[in-house]
This record gives sequence, structure tokens and C-alpha cells, in this order.
Amino acid sequence: MRYEKIAIIGDGAMATVMAMLLCEKSEASGAEFDAIHEPRSERCRITMWGHDAGQLKETADAGENKRFLPGYKLPDTLIFEPDERRIMNDAELIISAVPCQFMRSVWSRLKDYVPADVAIVSVTKGIENETLLRPTQIVGDVLRTKLKTAALSGPTIADELARKLPATACVACEEEGLAKELQQTFSCEWLRVYTNRDVAGVEIAAACKNVVAIAAGIIDGIGAGDNAKAALLSRGLAEITRLGIACGARRETFAGLAGLGDLVTTCISPKGRNRSFGERIGRGQSVDRARSATQSVVEGIATCKSVVALAARHEVEMPISSAVHEVLFENKPVKQAIAELMTRRLKAE
Repeated sequence: MRYEKIAIIGDGAMATVMAMLLCEKSEASGAEFDAIHEPRSERCRITMWGHDAGQLKETADAGENKRFLPGYKLPDTLIFEPDERRIMNDAELIISAVPCQFMRSVWSRLKDYVPADVAIVSVTKGIENETLLRPTQIVGDVLRTKLKTAALSGPTIADELARKLPATACVACEEEGLAKELQQTFSCEWLRVYTNRDVAGVEIAAACKNVVAIAAGIIDGIGAGDNAKAALLSRGLAEITRLGIACGARRETFAGLAGLGDLVTTCISPKGRNRSFGERIGRGQSVDRARSATQSVVEGIATCKSVVALAARHEVEMPISSAVHEVLFENKPVKQAIAELMTRRLKAE
């Protein structure tokens, strides 16, 4: 691999999958060098850091991420590092896998130790509540320096990646050379990575699809049927695209992996946290009870606030996201929200 010292910031499901993939690629790369008897530099070092040292130690001791990705053995070559300074020592590539609303506090802890020329790839999906910044923008805002940043996104349910089922993703970066390097870094026989230069579009699509996925879960929970689900995905993609274009993104991005691809996966997968949360809401659970049913962060809840605020800033109509916001934060009954969506002023598609 191009990068030999990789730091993974975060210890959730996606961080764990990235660690598994990169450790496996490192081992395969080492075997290739050994087979042809060529000299090789120091073995690729993949290191994981978590904000909770105790939780990180539990994962290390168990050899398995029992909290966020149970059932999968972690590579013996994966290094667990709780120290902020040491995790950044000589890092050539950093993967940021921290939930969006916690990114600012985590990167504030790390900022004094970040190498000046390091590349940072975000796999986070969300928009910060207070600032309405995207994940790569949050990193830049905290570090206050021009770094090489990128976003890796797409239809990537962590459990399926851990099982090595065929999947695709895109890496978005304004620098084409870095995008191609990262494409090589993350691609393997079961994950095909495409490049994309539309960072804004990829990150907006990644955030908004979680809000629509909550709505999809609500539809499943009340038994509204497949016609309603299809309508939701179609109209949901339309409003996501409107917001993205208003924020300077390219329309084509929303028809690709980070847009339509990720939206479909998140809205239909039984493993999707946002869809499952919405389904519990549709079955009559309170927001608090539905949220407490999972140990992982349901990104779409907080992101819903940001999406509605960002839409208001750009004067973009997003009726589905607004309806989800009303159900989650304004105590509007689900049936009333759906009825109001169905009886909105008629117009052309």
C-alpha cells in the first residue's frame, strides 16, 4: 500500500471495518514482497484510537468489537493506542470515523499532534448542529490549516463489509492525485472504490440519506407498503438533490453511489440504525425509547436538525425532512405528518 502508517480515529463499526480491511491488505502486500524476495520497508502499521481508553482496552483484550461489531475477529496486527500523541506519531494517513456531533471535541483533543503533511479521510456521515458544517469542514475548522482531506462514502453497511460481501464506495477529494492514491488504498477484491471530486455533494448526500432512512423506517413500522416506500425514496432523493445543488454540489453526484446508492441501502437494510430507529417510532415507541434500543449513535436524529436548518438557510423546500423533524422534535403524530405530506399542493414532478 502507498501508506505505511495509518491512524484510525474512532472505534465504532465503520472504524473497525476499515481496520480489518487495511490490516488484511497490509498482510497481503507483505506476502507479495516476500514472495519475490524484494527488500521491503517497515511493515504497514494500522493503529486505532478511541475517546474512551477503557472501552478501547476491552476491545483489544477481547480481540473483537463486541459493542459495535460483534462476531468478527480483529486482526492480530491491529494496534490499539489510547494516547493522543502516540496515535499521531509519524502518521501518513488518518481515517476519521467519529460520529459527526462529537468530531469537534475529539479533533480538539488531537489537533496539537496532527502531522503537518498528513492526509485525512472522513468516513463520518452527518452535519454539525451548531455550525452546519460537513465532516471534512469540521476537521479543517478545528485544525485551522490547509490539509489534504477527503470523504469516503457510499452504500457500505459495516456488517456486510465485515463479511466481505461485494460492495462499492466513492472517495471524494478535490485533488485528483490524492483521490487515486486513496482509491488504491481502500480497494480490494470485495470493495470497489470510485473517485469523485464533489466533496460537498458526497457529504451532503451521506448526511441527508439518514434522515430519509428514518422516514423509511416509520413507513415500515406503520405498514404503509412498498408503494409508499418507493415514493419516499424518489421524492427523498429529489429534495436531497435540491439541497446539494443549493450548496454548490453537482447534480450527477446524487444519482451515484453516495446519493442513490447509499439512500437505497440505508432505507431497506434491516441492519441500518436509522431505518430501524424509524421503524420503532412507526410502531408507536417514543423517540427516547426507540433511540435507547441501540448502543450505536443514530446519526439521523441530530442530523435532521441540521438538514432542516441548512434548507432554511438556502431557502430549499424539504418536506420529508421537515416532517421527520416535526415527528422527532415537535411531537407531531406520525399519521398526521403523513396525511399532511399526501395533501400538499399538487404540482409537476
